[in-house]
Amino acid sequence: QVRLAVSGGGLAQAGGSLRVSCAATGFTFSTYDIGWFRQGTGKEREFVAAIWWSGGSTYGDSVKGRFIISRDNAKETVDLQMNSLKPEDTAVYYCAAKLKTGVRFDYWGQGTQVTVSS
Repeated sequence: QVRLAVSGGGLAQAGGSLRVSCAATGFTFSTYDIGWFRQGTGKEREFVAAIWWSGGSTYGDSVKGRFIISRDNAKETVDLQMNSLKPEDTAVYYCAAKLKTGVRFDYWGQGTQVTVSS
């Protein structure tokens, strides 16, 4: 059974940092791509970052240069380090997984709230 457990997040001031983590169980982690998405109140879900099974990564334009995604295949975790936070980063953050050959992210974890105060 695929399970993605999200932890971290919380409250930070603008310019500060937070980290969210995604712990995976129930599948062969090293063959999956992992993504982070977020959804602010009244907004559509937004792509934040993804790290491929091969270790490559990509970022949404709004977080590029500020956020860093990393994975530890031994621990089966993916972290999203969020730096230089802005109030517009406030959202519920979700991690998601897809098989490396898949087109869309099929498995989703529960969200965690990130709130950035100005």
